Amino acid sequence: MTTLDTAPAAPPATAPAPAARAWRTVRSSRAAVIGLAIVAVHILIALLAPLLTSYDPIANDSSHALLGPGWNHWAGTDQYGRDVLARVLYGGRYALGVSVAATVVTVALGTVVGCAAALRGGWFDDVLGRVLDAVLAVPSILALLVVVTALGTGPAVIVLAIAVVYVPQVVRVVRGAALAVVPADYVTAARARGEGTWSILRREVLPNISDVVCVEFAMRASWVVLLISSLSFLGFGADPPTPDWGLMVAENRTAITVVPMASLAPIIALATLVVGLNLAADGLSKAWGVDRIREGS
Repeated sequence: MTTLDTAPAAPPATAPAPAARAWRTVRSSRAAVIGLAIVAVHILIALLAPLLTSYDPIANDSSHALLGPGWNHWAGTDQYGRDVLARVLYGGRYALGVSVAATVVTVALGTVVGCAAALRGGWFDDVLGRVLDAVLAVPSILALLVVVTALGTGPAVIVLAIAVVYVPQVVRVVRGAALAVVPADYVTAARARGEGTWSILRREVLPNISDVVCVEFAMRASWVVLLISSLSFLGFGADPPTPDWGLMVAENRTAITVVPMASLAPIIALATLVVGLNLAADGLSKAWGVDRIREGS
C-alpha cells in the first residue's frame, strides 16, 4: 500500500489593506507624489520654524529697517526692522493652521449634508438643491466680505466665512458621488436591516466615496490658502503684527523697489504651497479616476 505525498495547501492570498491600496495608487501618479512632497516640506518648515531662525517674527527694531539680504538677515528686513525670513517661516504656521481648520470644517459639513441629501432624497433633496442654487448665485468674494465685515476678523471668523462660501460647492460634488452609491445592493441591504441614515452614511456611503472626499479636500485647501492670503492683503484677515504672507505683501508693497525680498519671499512661499496642493489634487484625481465623477456631478 503506497501513500501519496501531498504538498501543503498554499495559504489564501490576503487582499492589501485599503490604506496600502490607496498609497500604491497614489505612488503611481508622479504629480501627486511631487505635490504631497512639497506640502510635506511646508509643514515640516512650519513646525521647525523656531529651530530654523533665532529672530522674533513680531519684534520691531527700527535701527535695522529696510535692510537688504545679508549674513545676518538672509532675506533682509521690512520697514519695521523685522526679519523677513523669520516672518515667512512663522507665516507658514498661520497659513497652514487656519487653512487646514477651514478646509476640515468645510469638507466635513459639505460631506455630511451632501450624503444626507443623496440618502434622503425627496423633498429634502429638492429644497436643498434650490437653496444651494440661491447661495451659489451670490459671488463668493461678496459673501465672504459680508461675513467678515459683520463679524469682524480673527481665525474663527475666517473659518466661518470660508465655510459659508465653499460648503455649498462641496455639497454638490459629494452629493453627485453619493448618488452613484445609494442604489447599490449593500445600501439597500442596510436599509432592509433597519439601519438609520447616519449609520448607512458612516458604514456604507462614506467608505465608497472617500477618494472623492480626499480630492475635494486637496482642491479646497489650495483655494482656501489663496483666499486667506487675499483677505489679509485686503485688510480683512490677520491683524498686524501677525506673521501672515498676505499681510506681509500688503505691508511691504510700497517698498518693493527698496527691499524686494520683503514682498517676494512671502509670494514665493504662498505660490509653492498652492502649486503643491494643486499638484496633489490633480494627481489624486487622475489616480483615483475622480475626474469622471466630478464632471458627471
